[in-house]
Amino acid sequence: MNEIVLEIPYKFPSLNDYTYACRANWRAGQGMKKKVQKAIEPFIMQIPKIENPVKIHFLWIEKTTRRDYDNIAFAKKFILDALQECGKLENDNRKWVKGFSDDFEYGEDNGVILTIREV
Repeated sequence: MNEIVLEIPYKFPSLNDYTYACRANWRAGQGMKKKVQKAIEPFIMQIPKIENPVKIHFLWIEKTTRRDYDNIAFAKKFILDALQECGKLENDNRKWVKGFSDDFEYGEDNGVILTIREV
């Protein structure tokens, strides 16, 4: 594997959404994370296991300009944890994820396209 491209057509919660859920009840935040990871699991399961450290580029696609970039990109936490829990990434620590970058576009649907490159 030199490069994997993974498209996830899903509107992720923003950091604000997650913060509000956590403030309401600690279980609400945990439930939100589990719900998101369950929803994106079928997409993640399509890729091979990552055997070496990587850098990941996130291309976030939004339908509107309402959400700030930092609130959108927060969802990488859900994605990295799901990659690990699905057995596709050994760990999401610094040994395995050497860096990441973000770009943003506007389109007809929400989602993210990951480009995972071995380093």
